[in-house]
Amino acid sequence: MTTDATNATDTGNRAWALRYQQSWDRQQEWYMPDREERFRVMLDMVEAFVGTEPRVLDLACGTGSITARLLDRFPDATSTGIDLDPALLAIARGTFEGDERVVLVEADLKDPHWPALLPYDTYDAVLTATALHWLRTDALDGLYGRLAGLVRHGGVFMNADHMPDDTTPRINVAERIQRHARMGRAQSEGALDWAEWWARAAEDPVLAAPTARRFEIYGAHADGEMPSAAWHASTLREKGFAEARAVWCSPSDTLMLALR
Repeated sequence: MTTDATNATDTGNRAWALRYQQSWDRQQEWYMPDREERFRVMLDMVEAFVGTEPRVLDLACGTGSITARLLDRFPDATSTGIDLDPALLAIARGTFEGDERVVLVEADLKDPHWPALLPYDTYDAVLTATALHWLRTDALDGLYGRLAGLVRHGGVFMNADHMPDDTTPRINVAERIQRHARMGRAQSEGALDWAEWWARAAEDPVLAAPTARRFEIYGAHADGEMPSAAWHASTLREKGFAEARAVWCSPSDTLMLALR
C-alpha cells in the first residue's frame, strides 16, 4: 500500500524534476529559439510514417525533452530513453517516475554493445536532437550502422542537430553574427547560458553529485564534430537506410530523416 508520506515524496520529486525540465528547456531555447518547431516537425514525421502508437527510442535523451513531447501528443506511445549523463538522467527519472510507458537506460553510445541493454530489439522510430555533435565522425559512423539494425523496416531515424555547410562561408558568418546578437540580447534579459545552467545544477543538493560525475565523463564540452547534412544523409544510406534527407532546417540546424 502506498502511504501518504510516499505520495508526498513522489509528488515533491516530480515537482523538482519538472522545474528543472522547464529550466533546461529555457536554456536550450536561448541557443535555439525554433526548438519547439523542430520537435513539431519530428513528431509530424513520426505520425506520417509509423502512426500514433509508436515504440520510440529517445537517443541521447538528456532530460527527456523528446519523450515528454512524444507522450503529450501520442498518449499511447512508448519510449526508451538512453543517455550517459547522470545529472540529466536524474531529471528524466524524476519527470517520468511511475510512468510505465517510459524506460530509461544509462549507457555509453560509443560502446558498441549498448543495444543489448535495451528492452526491445527493434523500434518504430529513433529520435535525437542536439546531441550527436558530441561524437566524432568515426563514432557516429559506427552508431549509424547500429541504428540501422534497431529501426524496423518502414521505420525512421531522425536527428536534429548542428549541420553546418563549409561551402557557404559568407552565409555562415552572417548567420553566426545575427544569432549571437540575438543571444546577447536574451542574456541581458536574464536568460541562462550553458555554463550558468550547469553552475546552478552543481549547487543543487540533488544534482550536485551527478553533475560532478557528469563533468568527469564529458569534460567542459563536446569533443565531437559537426559534419554537413550531406555527410549525414550519405552515411545513413551507406549504413543500410533506404532513403535519407533533410525534412526541416533553420539557418544553423537541420532535421535529417532516414527511412529504413
